Amino acid sequence: MSLHQTLVIGVGNAWRRDDGAGPAVAETLAAIPGARCRVLVGEGTELIEAWSGEGRVIVIDAMRSGAPAGTLTHFDAAAAALPAAAFCSLSHRFGLAEAIEMARVLGRLPERLEVWGVEAGDLGQGPGLTPPVAAAVAILVDRLAGELRNPGDDR
Repeated sequence: MSLHQTLVIGVGNAWRRDDGAGPAVAETLAAIPGARCRVLVGEGTELIEAWSGEGRVIVIDAMRSGAPAGTLTHFDAAAAALPAAAFCSLSHRFGLAEAIEMARVLGRLPERLEVWGVEAGDLGQGPGLTPPVAAAVAILVDRLAGELRNPGDDR
């Protein structure tokens, strides 16, 4: 699968501290020539519209599972449901986990849907990622940039 066949969606709000992890990843990856990246707030219907008809989609979103801040967790969302409680939307009741399940029912999931959760530490008001989340974002950007440039490379 080529660079042009993968859509990267960063979910979140950069003005809610660590909720900006997804947008930070997508905005950084957008600098790769030919990369297809979008930043969305995470409202369910906009997510379904964004990934409908896509072959491979990678979604990055902040999560709260109880793990240490900055922990990265990978999910194959085309194969199984996300732990909905870990991906609680800050401003919408119909967020990422619900959008995936609704798209599954409607037959509107992409062929491959991967979700990277970045464990949030601070979801308060204001810009800027906490240091552990910023470090996790840098690691994830490096990994995904490698995948986008070399799609057969399973680092």
